[in-house]
Amino acid sequence: MKINKIAQLAGHQGSVFALAQGHTPQYILSGAGDGWIVEWDLNQPDVGKLLAKVEYNIFSLCFISTKNLIIAGNMNGGVHFIDLNNTNNNKNVLHHRLGVYHIQVIDNQLFTLGGDGLLTRWDIDTKRTVESIQLSSKSLRCLDFSRERQEIAIGASDGHIYFLDLNLTIKRIIKDAHKNSVFTVRYTSNGEKLLTGGRDALLKVWSLEKSGEVVEIAAHLYTLNSIVFHPRNPHVFATASRDKTIKIWQLDTDSEAMNDDNSIFIRLLKVINTIRHGGHINSVNALLWTTHHNRLISASDDRSIIVWEIDLNNDNLNDSI
Repeated sequence: MKINKIAQLAGHQGSVFALAQGHTPQYILSGAGDGWIVEWDLNQPDVGKLLAKVEYNIFSLCFISTKNLIIAGNMNGGVHFIDLNNTNNNKNVLHHRLGVYHIQVIDNQLFTLGGDGLLTRWDIDTKRTVESIQLSSKSLRCLDFSRERQEIAIGASDGHIYFLDLNLTIKRIIKDAHKNSVFTVRYTSNGEKLLTGGRDALLKVWSLEKSGEVVEIAAHLYTLNSIVFHPRNPHVFATASRDKTIKIWQLDTDSEAMNDDNSIFIRLLKVINTIRHGGHINSVNALLWTTHHNRLISASDDRSIIVWEIDLNNDNLNDSI
């Protein structure tokens, strides 16, 4: 495996907490502690374009390309709707208490997670709340959706993982999944497994089928902040941590043992760090793996964003599930 640092994007004046895909894979958006939302062209990454500025730290970010609409969540619970076609349609709704930690669109429905433990569904056109449910007394931190399972997984600061259907009915709860906050959850492409990470620095892979197996790995030295899968190879994923590193992993689903007992096998492929690769010098807060030349994007407390080329050609990796 070869790691090539393509560019380091500077300009934010605060920690970069959020990344989102832009209107095409060539563009990405970033949100940071300076309240800026910046657009970056991956073909010309040297200069960012400031799209909007809000008053407080931005913790979460989402872009709806069909509406040219940015939705950002701030540290005080505000949800900002930023219409790039018509600024008169901009709106800020102070809905959650504390931060808005995750924003995601699922089948034209908008969902936000708050530091108040609320999961809220929004009407995108009216920019109004449709319903909210109190999942926890602590912060809700992360969300992922499995189309195969028609299921939402939510990680919380109480250490639990909540599973809901699209009607927001709780299906089940994995209690004490991590020792404290769960910061990232990701389904595999076939919906059979869930990868999770949190403040305890552990990477866990949960088999959601009959075996119920859990694999636990001490993946990082400090908080595991983000997990993303390679856009072309569903066996490969990356993790980011407060320990300043990014790690590339292989999730092996083709072992002979897999056919018998659905066992889980994980292999560490590469550690990207400051000394060897010119990586981040502070916590890596967010990752985005784009389809634009399969670039891996990382965002950090060092106020920068790095664009990485991860060359898998030399690795014997199965590219299908």
